[in-house]
Amino acid sequence: METAALLGGLFASALLAATVIPGASEVVLASLQLKGFNPFMLWGIATCGNVLGSLGNWWLGRASLRWRDRRWFPVKPAALEKATDWFRRWGQPALLLSWLPGVGDAFTVAAGVLRMPLLTFLVLVAVAKGARYAVLLGAVAGVDHLFL
Repeated sequence: METAALLGGLFASALLAATVIPGASEVVLASLQLKGFNPFMLWGIATCGNVLGSLGNWWLGRASLRWRDRRWFPVKPAALEKATDWFRRWGQPALLLSWLPGVGDAFTVAAGVLRMPLLTFLVLVAVAKGARYAVLLGAVAGVDHLFL
């Protein structure tokens, strides 16, 4: 049961990290890897959770833009305008930067605002988020080997 709770915590942390709620999915991921969990399984769980959180942002941009001036809206109006302008200039590949803290959420909301097709959105965000977690897992494995 403890394993399921830990993996569920990783999923929840990764999902929340892609939304307005701050998350520390990298810390959770690294901790579980150092506990001996399979890194491929961890990568899949973290990536799926983070992509799902980004999908929520895309939906928010697509369906709920009328609330963008509300305090709880995940992206400040100035950041959304900047991300939308950037997105218009650079196109869909801008989502490859969706893993960046702060601006990444704005890119995923902007993709919804600009009515980006869902499948294209999911592929680009999965590549970006998956690559970030793969690099982190590799770094943790490298550091771990230094101390063994």
